Amino acid sequence: MADLVLMTSEHDGAAAVLPGLTLLTLDVETAPLTTSALAANLEMQAIILDGRRDLVSARALCRAATGAMEAPPILLVLEEGGFAVVAVSWGAADTVLHSAPPAEIQARIRMMCDRANAQVSQTSEVVVEAAGISIDANAFTVKAGGRLLDLTYKEFELLRFLAAHPGQVISRETLLQEVWGYNYYGGSRTVDVHIRRLRAKLSPEFDSVISTVRNVGYRFDA
Repeated sequence: MADLVLMTSEHDGAAAVLPGLTLLTLDVETAPLTTSALAANLEMQAIILDGRRDLVSARALCRAATGAMEAPPILLVLEEGGFAVVAVSWGAADTVLHSAPPAEIQARIRMMCDRANAQVSQTSEVVVEAAGISIDANAFTVKAGGRLLDLTYKEFELLRFLAAHPGQVISRETLLQEVWGYNYYGGSRTVDVHIRRLRAKLSPEFDSVISTVRNVGYRFDA
């Protein structure tokens, strides 16, 4: 069984979509750009999705893959014009230009899969308890002093990542990469806004567990 699947409508497969891929010793299968083909390849290590010609279909497949299907990470192949419209909300793990050299393609696939494996490892820690705060990774719930908090997904992921590294100063750039993803184009102010909202929901009794380290980032004080 192949490790990767290339989803495309091109008859020539990788030679037409991502020529640099043909120069790598990777076991790649080809599948059509359909949701049924996506569902049939959920056990693959990664999916390479051809988004050069039809961005609407590419976006729909990316969103389907990162929704209920729980598909492997997706490397979205684009032409230069496609980068102007692609967004983090699509759900692709990474993007690559169709003319990218083999070394870049291999590096992007490797890092994409490493990040996916790291996320699986983090979720294996089902419950994290520190400083009177209980974080349940399976149920996506947080309790502070026994009180259930109403957090958004990003607020939950932000708190969970900080709590997983108690006492460590985490930069805003690292939090953007780990919580929002490497292909997020927003600024570091996004982190500050979410931290402010998170502290408000923690209430004065627990908001001090997240300390601000001036000009650097934030620290979880257990």
